[in-house]
Amino acid sequence: MKPLSIEAIAALYRQRGDEQYSGEPVTHLEHALQAANLAELAGESDMLVTAALLHDLGHLLHDLEGTPTLRGVDDTHQDRAVPFLRGLFPESLLLAIRGHVDAKRYLCATRPGYYAGLSEDSKRSLQLQGGAFGPAEAQAFIHLEGARDAVRLRIWDDRAKAPGVRTPDLEHFLARAQRAAGSA
Repeated sequence: MKPLSIEAIAALYRQRGDEQYSGEPVTHLEHALQAANLAELAGESDMLVTAALLHDLGHLLHDLEGTPTLRGVDDTHQDRAVPFLRGLFPESLLLAIRGHVDAKRYLCATRPGYYAGLSEDSKRSLQLQGGAFGPAEAQAFIHLEGARDAVRLRIWDDRAKAPGVRTPDLEHFLARAQRAAGSA
């Protein structure tokens, strides 16, 4: 499978980014920009800021109508985007994207009160994704390559669902993505 280019990623966000993020009070583009902005404000590298920008790109790569979790569907978005990004970005970026769903399962198992702070859609998707990890699964996960980046990404993902937040524009973060691509 041929990887997407930075231009194709930009076109995808321009074409579908204004669609409502299923079950959340923001659009796909607002969510992506907020997550990337949180990573940038934390002083993260181009790689991790770009992972934050692209972590839910898989939602835009298929045409599921409405809110899939309400129909009992796990859209496996964390895996869907990876083949389109492999070859363009370093493996560490792909591991963070692929791991951000399991990071939610990890945080539910290890951080008291984390589950209560999830949006209703995130709670529904958690059940479809296998629920909270047990103690052994949580320990196995956090020792995987890229898991700690995935956990940081997950926390930004959870916080990136607030309507009306001002962030730098898509082009700002695509410039960082271009630099991250250069390190692949």
